[in-house]
Amino acid sequence: MAASGNPVSGTSRSRGTAAGRSAPALKQARALRTRATVLEAAAALFARKGFKVVTMQEIAEEAGATKGAVYFHFPNKEALAAELVGNFYAAAPKTTSALADPDLKPLETVRRLTMETARRLRDDAVAQAAVRLQTERLVIDADLPLPFIDYIAVYTLLLERAKEAGELPADVSADSLARTIVASFFGVQHVSWILHDRADVVARVEELLDLILPPG
Repeated sequence: MAASGNPVSGTSRSRGTAAGRSAPALKQARALRTRATVLEAAAALFARKGFKVVTMQEIAEEAGATKGAVYFHFPNKEALAAELVGNFYAAAPKTTSALADPDLKPLETVRRLTMETARRLRDDAVAQAAVRLQTERLVIDADLPLPFIDYIAVYTLLLERAKEAGELPADVSADSLARTIVASFFGVQHVSWILHDRADVVARVEELLDLILPPG
């Protein structure tokens, strides 16, 4: 009888140990989901209403979480704003990597990156919030990440490659053209936002690229 009981006892201990190990992992997964939900809720509210009037209580209600849960992940609205802005403006390198294709010409990658960003601004509240928060940085008591830097760096690299591939004249300044594209893009999306709530932003950005970049 004793011999038959040992395997059962061992199995029970094994299951208990496995359950003990999985509990922290499940707790961490729930925490990450809550954090992401809070960020999405804050983004939706910031995009609609702006930074100043939104409260942490509203963010909690939008997220379907307690106010304590929101404060557990973010000490204040400023922390939420900083993360949203940072995530958006750091997205250019990630998006470019996702679009990477050895058979794709550099200028086509420039076009795809720009159009993908335009679609995000049309459809994604996180992107919309980040851009709105950037325009409101003077009323946000936080060191928001500097905008545009990563986008300019990525475009400069792609345009240098385009010159090497003969897609651009040798005397074109890649960094000057990169700054022009980024400045023009964010200006176009801002006008589309104010006039049409970005309903036409994809078409307007396509027009911009047709004017700035060589055909083909």
